[in-house]
Amino acid sequence: MGCASVTLAWMVAVATPALEAQPAPTPFDVIVRGGSVIDGTGAARTRADVGIRAGRIAAVGLPADATAATVIDATGRIVAPGFIDVHTHADELADHPAAAHFARMGVTTVIAGNCGSSPVDVAAALGKIRTTGTAINFATFVGHNSVREAVMGTARRAPTADELTKMEGLVARAMADGAVGFSTGLQYVPGTYAETDEIVALAKVAAKSGGVYASHMRNEGTELEAAVAETLLIGERAGMAVQVSHLKVDAPSRWGASAKALALIDAARARGMRVMADQYLYDAASSNLGIRFPSWALEGGQPAINTRLDDEKTWARIKQEMHKLIRERGLENYSFARIANYPADPSMNGLTIPDVAQKLKGSKELDAQFETMRAMLRAGGASMVYQFMADDDITRILTHPMVSIASDSGLNTLGRGVPHPRGYGNAVRALGLYVREKRVITLEEAVRKMTSLPASQFGFTTRGTIAPGFAADLVIFDEATVTDRATYDKPHQYPDGLGDVLVNGIPVVTRGAQTTARPGQIVTSTR
Repeated sequence: MGCASVTLAWMVAVATPALEAQPAPTPFDVIVRGGSVIDGTGAARTRADVGIRAGRIAAVGLPADATAATVIDATGRIVAPGFIDVHTHADELADHPAAAHFARMGVTTVIAGNCGSSPVDVAAALGKIRTTGTAINFATFVGHNSVREAVMGTARRAPTADELTKMEGLVARAMADGAVGFSTGLQYVPGTYAETDEIVALAKVAAKSGGVYASHMRNEGTELEAAVAETLLIGERAGMAVQVSHLKVDAPSRWGASAKALALIDAARARGMRVMADQYLYDAASSNLGIRFPSWALEGGQPAINTRLDDEKTWARIKQEMHKLIRERGLENYSFARIANYPADPSMNGLTIPDVAQKLKGSKELDAQFETMRAMLRAGGASMVYQFMADDDITRILTHPMVSIASDSGLNTLGRGVPHPRGYGNAVRALGLYVREKRVITLEEAVRKMTSLPASQFGFTTRGTIAPGFAADLVIFDEATVTDRATYDKPHQYPDGLGDVLVNGIPVVTRGAQTTARPGQIVTSTR
């Protein structure tokens, strides 16, 4: 070899780095491949693979040679953040750890303790969930009704200074133990007996820990605007964010009033308040039978209630007020009221009050309906479904950018009772009925309303978005077929078109079937 050849070889060697063996990229635990990612922010979808490692999203957009122990083929499907349901009554999650009806409609995080009802000992409740293990993530409010009852029973009066101090202490402890805020149920005993100042005092305690004030307001129909105004006043005086629970118009006489309620929320936001609302996407509510009676008649627990019901003079007064209440709503009778679960006689489940009156009293006349409800309340009451809302209000509320989508569901047991279908279908109903069929909002907007929007309200800074570093809570569904199947008559039906759900990177639903995994975590605010 001549000198020129040697020189050339040396120059090539210098110009071209040695082809040393490069370390193989660290494999992912899970890769979701081939899907269209809707990241939860409202941004348009993008085609991207998602890599998950140690329960977190490690990368969005992967090289073709990326590897993982588990690969989920999402080709032709949507990949979205797991849905965050901010208004549930899933307080007994430790007793129903699979939470199948939530998981199978894509809900990966629930907030319980709503409508003023929660465990008073939040630390014990969260500890039980941690010990049991659950399929989904869990957060809770501390409830005003529960705190008030722990200190005052169901007394229909203002608290003494000592009682208020005790209630403040219970709220403070609950917040320190991990509650994300303070909730009220001002149509329910005993919260309905509380004045605004009492609620403000307790809300201020929760505000010190960055909590959110969530309220089932005093009235959701005939006096809707006054109830919204009180809710906003409490938040403003307490200096905290406000969540208006399950915003609706539940009186035919006031259908259309949602526009005024939303205007009040917008005005508060313009003043600098952090105010949001949530809703479920059905024309029926669900509550207990007692809510149809005047609140004064419910003081003192079942023995006291029965004494009033048995006294004919008192019953006449109760009946007169009940008649007035339905007339104010624009209703003629209780045909809007269907029994979800009546423990005293489960054969009545699914029937309307007039149907039960016909069966028990031989008549559907209004007085027979009153007597039927009297007997049912005396026997311990029932959970009910109340069909009295209008789709125009539902649609108007849904299109507001600060309203999230939440189910207001408890923990259902497959086949038990005739519960509201929202527990099986609410989130999917948004995707199928209101996005695909009615085209009320876009798919990206529907996903935002169930992910990053609620996450931002509650300070869940690592959930609700598909981005590196965020918890790997994911929902994978077919936008062309995703459909809620639950109905008022047959509510125990899981949705179609939702194939895979991951919670903290672990599949809890695979190809539409639930796994035995229990990767759920306790979620608290980072504020």
